Amino acid sequence: MNFFNLLKSLDELLYEVMSWLIFYPVTLWRALTRPLQMMDYSDAEQDDPAERQYTDTLSPPLFLLLTLVISHAVELSTVGESAVVLDKTGIGGLVNDDSTYVLMRAAFFSLFPLVMAARLVQARHVKLDRAPLKAPFYSQCYVAAPFALMVSGSGILLQLHPLGAGIAGLALLAFALLWFGSLQILWFAQHLRVSRWRAALHASRAMIEALIAFIVFSLIVV
Repeated sequence: MNFFNLLKSLDELLYEVMSWLIFYPVTLWRALTRPLQMMDYSDAEQDDPAERQYTDTLSPPLFLLLTLVISHAVELSTVGESAVVLDKTGIGGLVNDDSTYVLMRAAFFSLFPLVMAARLVQARHVKLDRAPLKAPFYSQCYVAAPFALMVSGSGILLQLHPLGAGIAGLALLAFALLWFGSLQILWFAQHLRVSRWRAALHASRAMIEALIAFIVFSLIVV
């Protein structure tokens, strides 16, 4: 009986993994072309039963994780192994393989959705606990994934030798920051029902807090 349960579990796992081949491109396209609508979609999905959530897309945290896996695979095929994995001192002492490196990057980029969600909850003067934090965190993951993909692409271009690639990498990084920052202003304005100027203050504060958390996290693990 246990053997048949195992087969059934493997059957469901195989179907789930293979379905990513369809739903990952769909989710990425929607997140790139309709990011704010995807964030609203994520909020709406939180009201559905767990088994009915995100049936036509990937769940936001999984989407972010798979994006980082794909970006790392592209990095491996273009510039080779990351110096963080090869280095055995500092942070390299904690990262001894590609899986650990991807998980570390997932933790880094998840700081942005976490801090943005926390800033929204605090701006609403709601008690900061798991319940009100979950929905904005999930919705933020939908835009954090393309942001992480663009930042990763910028990092790959900057590691290439031609000067044009380096310039393109800097341009892509600038675009990623502008794209992500603009979305945050619109998102805060929509959910707090404030002007875009006040929303920009919330977005700027959250971005600074996320960058500080990013730096502190880096210093801790080093």
